[in-house]
Amino acid sequence: MTPSSLHDGIVDAIRDMIFAGEFVGGQRVPEKLLCEKFSISRTPLREALKVLASEGLIVLLPNRGARIAQMTAKDVDEMFPVMGALEGLAGEITCKRITEDEIDEIRALHFKMAAHHKRRELNDYFKLNQQIHGKIFKITGNELLSSLYLSLTGRIRLARYRANFSYDRWDQAMAEHQDILDALSEHDGPKLAKVLKKHLQNTCQSVKEVIGAKEDAGNTLVTANDK
Repeated sequence: MTPSSLHDGIVDAIRDMIFAGEFVGGQRVPEKLLCEKFSISRTPLREALKVLASEGLIVLLPNRGARIAQMTAKDVDEMFPVMGALEGLAGEITCKRITEDEIDEIRALHFKMAAHHKRRELNDYFKLNQQIHGKIFKITGNELLSSLYLSLTGRIRLARYRANFSYDRWDQAMAEHQDILDALSEHDGPKLAKVLKKHLQNTCQSVKEVIGAKEDAGNTLVTANDK
């Protein structure tokens, strides 16, 4: 394994652990444990953490290691309208540029994703989900738009993943992805922009419900401990 592939593999593995909820927001990153898990020294681990920090998934603390980033309802309210505007614009541009071959590629990803959804395989479903969203931005050919998307995508991906912890929302998201595919197939930019924005709004609401439930659980635990 080359140093580059090792580095990418570590970044991917830790990112997956964060998405899967193996770490709690605000928790200190267990560097020693991760070094042992991946059989690496602190240097390559800290390089990987820098990448995850650039994605907004962790926060680097000067001379004190790193912590898993926390997400509040306020964070969600600030991020999702911005991403909604970006996705809406990307949808309109993509519908003007997309080829039939590219539609077929996205359709193939969609069907694979649907199979994972049917089997309730969240990790595999989510990776394909993100490939579809990424392809929509790539097809625009607009480097600035793609750059803005990448600057937000880490924390948005985390929020989207957590939203699918609810089976009802997951089922709804799968139906929305069918609408996305239909709009792409019809080269209907305004329709796709509308669907993408609605898709994100529903995810936003679901994420806030998850955050609210966690905050309520935390408050209940504090109250119980005070008794």
